[in-house]
Amino acid sequence: MNNLGYDKLLFILPFDHRSSFEKGMFDVEKQDLTPEIIEKIKEEKQIIYEGFKKAVLEKISKKFAAILVDEQFGDEILKDSIKEGYVTLLTTEKSGQNEFAFEYEDQFGEHIKKYNPTFAKALIRYNPEDDPDLKEKQLKELKRLNDFCHDNNYKFMIEVLIGVSESQLLSVGGEKNRYDRELRPKLAVEVVREFQDRGVSPDVWKMEGMEKEEDYRALAERARIDGRDNVGIVVLGRGAEQEEVGKWITSGARVEGIIGFAVGRTIFWDPLVLFKDGKISHDEAVGQISKNFQYFYDLFMNERKTA
Repeated sequence: MNNLGYDKLLFILPFDHRSSFEKGMFDVEKQDLTPEIIEKIKEEKQIIYEGFKKAVLEKISKKFAAILVDEQFGDEILKDSIKEGYVTLLTTEKSGQNEFAFEYEDQFGEHIKKYNPTFAKALIRYNPEDDPDLKEKQLKELKRLNDFCHDNNYKFMIEVLIGVSESQLLSVGGEKNRYDRELRPKLAVEVVREFQDRGVSPDVWKMEGMEKEEDYRALAERARIDGRDNVGIVVLGRGAEQEEVGKWITSGARVEGIIGFAVGRTIFWDPLVLFKDGKISHDEAVGQISKNFQYFYDLFMNERKTA
């Protein structure tokens, strides 16, 4: 536990999305990718990266700013970001899967060492009410990544998406918003406990946003239990509208243990769609992404100062 955790603020621009670019931006399945579409996705990710660098140049402290990107479409970005000294996170999971699996199977460690990022990150869809065998299978895989990172001096981040079960949805009258407000915060605490009990202890948790400070406090207390004093939590944007993400960030910024955010699609998606459709230029897209990133940074920092 001595080196567990992360002692800085962390403002992440995540663009490790793969299936959402393939399907959402270009309306193709992975198996139907053409060299032309691959190059277009790489171009759009370069635009996001340029927006990130512009935001760092203009406002966001370099030591707090981070990118999260994938190897498939972001190889050149990963190499450049490491060379430039940015905080860099590398995704490890297959994209668009309901069950966690490594993108490069048993070679996941070799691919992490290839880039030497600050963090290795894993996304998992997990609900305490899931099938016990499925939960156990996924936790075993995460434990492998957990141990690899901690044994090789990489920081480890877990992103958890807690999808609602049928029984949980019924218990709140079928209202997804009620689930998010009333049930998901308690489930998040339970998820962290279950992971910790199985020896999965990331340095930073990337968790879905909440509206209430007390829910963040309960989550942070659980994340930092039993000597995990420096473990942090970043607020996940989940592709929501700017106003909603802003509420989550504002509430979280007031709580010790919430060290930043990871907001991606809310920042970059609309500018990229406009660029793809020829409605704005490359430089305008870069500028809008930078402006959006700085907007959430200002929200967090301003609230942090007044907390």
